[in-house]
Amino acid sequence: MTSRTARRLAWGLWILSIGSILSVFAYAIFGPPTDLLASGAGATDWIATVLFITAFATVGALVASRRPANPIGWLLIVTGLCYALATAGLFIALQPWGVQFADWMGNWIWGLGLALPVTFVPLLFPDGHLPSRRWRPVAWLAGIGIGAFVIGSAFAPGVLPEVEPPSINPFGFGGAIGHAVFGAMRPTGLSLALLMVPVAVASLVFRYRRAGGAEREQIRWLIFAGVFVGLGFLSSSLVGRFVSDPNTANDINNAIVTVAATSIPIAIGIAILKYRLYAIDVVLNKTVVYGALAAFITLVYVAIVVGVGALAGRGGEPNVALSILATAVVAVAFQPVRERVQRFANRVVYGKRATPYEVLAEFSERMAGAYANEDLLPRMARILAEGTGAARADVWLRTGDQMHADASWPADAPPPAAADVSHLPDGITPVRHQGELLGALSVEKKPGEALTPTEQKLIDDLAAQAGLVLKNVGLTEQLLARLEELKASRQRLVSAQDEERRKLERNLHDGAQQQLIALTIKLRLVEQLVHRDADKAADMLTDLQNESQAALEDLRDLARGIYPPLLADKGLAAALESQARKSPVPVTVDADGIGRFGQDAEAAVYFCCLEALQNIAKYANATRATIALSDGEGRLVFTVSDDGVGFDPEQIGYGTGLQGMADRLAALDGTLEVRSTPGGGTTLTGELPASLEGPVT
Repeated sequence: MTSRTARRLAWGLWILSIGSILSVFAYAIFGPPTDLLASGAGATDWIATVLFITAFATVGALVASRRPANPIGWLLIVTGLCYALATAGLFIALQPWGVQFADWMGNWIWGLGLALPVTFVPLLFPDGHLPSRRWRPVAWLAGIGIGAFVIGSAFAPGVLPEVEPPSINPFGFGGAIGHAVFGAMRPTGLSLALLMVPVAVASLVFRYRRAGGAEREQIRWLIFAGVFVGLGFLSSSLVGRFVSDPNTANDINNAIVTVAATSIPIAIGIAILKYRLYAIDVVLNKTVVYGALAAFITLVYVAIVVGVGALAGRGGEPNVALSILATAVVAVAFQPVRERVQRFANRVVYGKRATPYEVLAEFSERMAGAYANEDLLPRMARILAEGTGAARADVWLRTGDQMHADASWPADAPPPAAADVSHLPDGITPVRHQGELLGALSVEKKPGEALTPTEQKLIDDLAAQAGLVLKNVGLTEQLLARLEELKASRQRLVSAQDEERRKLERNLHDGAQQQLIALTIKLRLVEQLVHRDADKAADMLTDLQNESQAALEDLRDLARGIYPPLLADKGLAAALESQARKSPVPVTVDADGIGRFGQDAEAAVYFCCLEALQNIAKYANATRATIALSDGEGRLVFTVSDDGVGFDPEQIGYGTGLQGMADRLAALDGTLEVRSTPGGGTTLTGELPASLEGPVT
């Protein structure tokens, strides 16, 4: 049977059941008063019957249409249909031709509607399969017993049992064989079916003891409903002792028995559909709320109008004042009762966790709050775990090509191993923002439990909202990392400047200062020798000229190290070409068409290139090097490459020289990239924003 055919059949049987009972109910209420209501059935009896049949038929149609392979739904539909047809038999009995047919149908169809749910539902609940192959004989015996009872009741000749006034079976098979065979089938089948009822219940207990988490929760629903039915029938048996008026007692009994009996299909629907259908939780939640509110209104009306009226001696006579009082009580207590019923319904359907709406609302509220970055993701993990009833929840963040868990709930849970972005484990829901993969959400259910479609939809909705959150978290972490790097680079720059000042101080102290001191001393000697030894004084003056020239050259070299005059005068290309001529490694400078830039930008590129040339001369063992300069779109770009031995940047990292170059460029919002492989040479590429100030003059 296809899914479409199953849905049509299920809802077709539902329409037949509901249509039959509603037609009879309407005739009983609005038809001639001497017909159905005169036969002893009051309005509350009809309401109870309609509710009972509607509950079985509706839940059965839902389960059968959604899960046609599960026979539980079909059993519930058949139960509702049997009771609907049996009730319709009362309407048929009103027709001159229909008395015997109605009696015949009622003789077996009521038993069929009762026997099916009390035997096969416990055997097959909740997945539609027997607990094991050992229970097959029980199913066969139950089926044989029910079949024998139905056939014997339908075709046994003679007077129909339990029919008043007595009626002859119109379809009974006469003769000795008919009496012997069909007459014996009814009691034998009934005894066998009744014997299988406790065995079927025992199978449910057996299944419960072997079941895992989700299946055990499903069975609990049916167990709770069975206990509720037992308490309901026990309570109804005690009503007569406290309520003397028979009509009032009958109304109360009908209310108790109906609520208790309808709890069976409702519990079955919750147990099966809750774990298998998307968004069925919302339907069940509303059903519980509306059903509880209807019961509350009914109980208030019965207690005030019927109960108080009986105590006041009004009996069944209508009392407008009591009706107004009941309406006022309902109006005043409705909102508080509704809130409590809603909380109860949430607890019944969702358990201890919040509803999906509450989870999303709390998530939005939390994310809108001013929480520290280190507290934001743990809160998200906690909300995710509480909303799905999971034993563990993790919030993952992407770092490069790896995904690592940044926050977990419970907080003391050990973090899971990092995962590759291209091979995410099963059960992880990606979090994206504008198509960019930023992280993921994952939950781990308790052993034996699985994510329901509703819970998965909740995770997807949370992931959709979490995209912007993880984007902000990532930006915040990047900003904090940049700030830390900026602090470190500034500290290195200060240290480098201090070192340069100390170096300059040493050079001045050990070089130019000593030379000037020596010149001063020699000048004093020359002054003393002028009158005593003019020739020697002349020789010393010649030496002093050479030494003063050397001191002047040293001072000029020091000045060039601070800011070369050629760089200030002729520009970056000329200054680098001058240094290239002094390099022990042949260097080619490619700077055609390069213009003039700001003093800070040119100085940064100049000293970075000088540092690169020094590294090439010391470590590269290169035969040639190239410096290339280019500008465009407001950025000055330089490249220094060599054909030396190269190195592995990931293994060796930046040395003092490279780190100083990176810091110098970073101070001007520039970047440095190092590309090198062992044996493949090295290429340094740096760029920084710089505005063109004019052509080279």
